[in-house]
Amino acid sequence: MAMKKPRTPRYRQLKEMIVHRISTGELRRGDRVPSENELVETMHVSRMTANRALRELTDEGYVERVAGRGTFVADFRARSDVLEVYNIADEIERRGHRHSCEVVKLSRQRAHGDIARALHIRPGAEVFHVLLVHCENDTPIQVEDRHVVADFAPGCLEQDFASITPSAYLTAIAPLQEAEQLVRAAVPNAAVRERLEMREGDPCLVVLRRTWANGRPVTLARLHHPGSRYELSGHYAPPGTPKSKTGDIAALEQLEP
Repeated sequence: MAMKKPRTPRYRQLKEMIVHRISTGELRRGDRVPSENELVETMHVSRMTANRALRELTDEGYVERVAGRGTFVADFRARSDVLEVYNIADEIERRGHRHSCEVVKLSRQRAHGDIARALHIRPGAEVFHVLLVHCENDTPIQVEDRHVVADFAPGCLEQDFASITPSAYLTAIAPLQEAEQLVRAAVPNAAVRERLEMREGDPCLVVLRRTWANGRPVTLARLHHPGSRYELSGHYAPPGTPKSKTGDIAALEQLEP
């Protein structure tokens, strides 16, 4: 006799309903979410159930509850600093969210063409190829496509990159001396689009990053991010000058052109 599947708790059903409306675009950033009272009346649940659903959605970063105004869809786009090089797991942790990673490919290759030129190595020199999908609260936020000079990190392919990011592993081998980044918008290919759960035609933010250690370039990474879920920011102050309070520039997005 087949066992009955456990019934999904009502608070979780409410959460899934609201997350679905956000993910499909029915509810957009800044839109008002049904209040506790509205959920009680329209969904026929208790106030405790409605409160728990909204509280957990707030804790998970999907919505923001503003005293006296209501509950609104959060601006949950991930943000990275274009002037700095950060470990993506640390970025996500600073936002109070959970990082996870899927290892798609780890392989040993011979470098040719652009890869060899970018890494200043002879054609045919050995490199490691690392392909990962980084997630924030189980939502894919970055495809990391990285080549590493093999003699710089001979143990690269033995690492558990589901537990430690390539950035953390590589900086533990030798401190980062120098980095350069190029940021561009692009329409991703089908493989990247599928891994980032994007709709056809949606743009990506692509960061090309080359890093140096021991006086030479040692890694080249192509980092694809969904344009609707990721943004880059930067704040520069001359040496010796304290930084002012950041974050005000985000309000300019609301200004009329």
